[in-house]
Amino acid sequence: MILVTGATGTIGRALIERLRGEDVVAVLRRPADLDCAHVLGDLERPETIAAALSPGDRLFLNSSLWPGFVQAHQRMIDLAREAGAGQIVTVSVRGATPGALLGGGAHGEVDAHLRKSGVPWSILEPVGFMQNLPAEVRGGRMYGSYGSAPVGYIDARDIADVAAALLTRPVGESGVHVLTGPEAHSHDEIAAAIGAALGRPVEYTDLPVPEMAAHLARQGLPEPVSHDLAALMAEIGDGRWSTVTTAVQDITGHPPRSLAAFLADHAPAFER
Repeated sequence: MILVTGATGTIGRALIERLRGEDVVAVLRRPADLDCAHVLGDLERPETIAAALSPGDRLFLNSSLWPGFVQAHQRMIDLAREAGAGQIVTVSVRGATPGALLGGGAHGEVDAHLRKSGVPWSILEPVGFMQNLPAEVRGGRMYGSYGSAPVGYIDARDIADVAAALLTRPVGESGVHVLTGPEAHSHDEIAAAIGAALGRPVEYTDLPVPEMAAHLARQGLPEPVSHDLAALMAEIGDGRWSTVTTAVQDITGHPPRSLAAFLADHAPAFER
């Protein structure tokens, strides 16, 4: 059996779709419109999820961040080991390491725990999701602190494709898979591509970290998260997310979706 946490999220829904025909069970906090078997469980109470695991089962471990994220995910890993799980596939972030800003630090702690668990594991390290881009465009503008460094944004559907491949093939060696799109673009280029897809101008405005933090705070993001997110953008601006990998192609057999393909499929999301 494949047990999928985060099943109603962007990656989770795409993964459930790709696992049709497999023995798959979604973990839900409450019933949802998913066309598969499900159990009610909550990562804030990992034991409710572990109760569904049997020896040899595979676990897809993924969720959004919250204050108890690290402890809950580490406990889930321990319970999966005790249940005899055959594999854990988890979604992290590129360059995750303990002490890094925001999710990079939290995922870094969880990933380190998983590596020592004794359960066969695969850690997916994507860069930014293309699916997050629509929320960044307001009034024909995007704001950030990335400078001119390109970023190899990935379509979340490709992350789901990779996870599905790893969860349905024989368990191989544990490893980290850095996932990117096929090309890296600067945010000026991304804004221009979005504008072309929408048929109206979209411009990127680069701001110093303090100004970007203030902009995020005006959007409702609390301190210190707004400052840390702006600082993270500036870190990415050093080019650390500029290289692209062949991991999606190597694992799934198909190239990752391009920004142009994503925009063709998701233009209405920018209208909203």
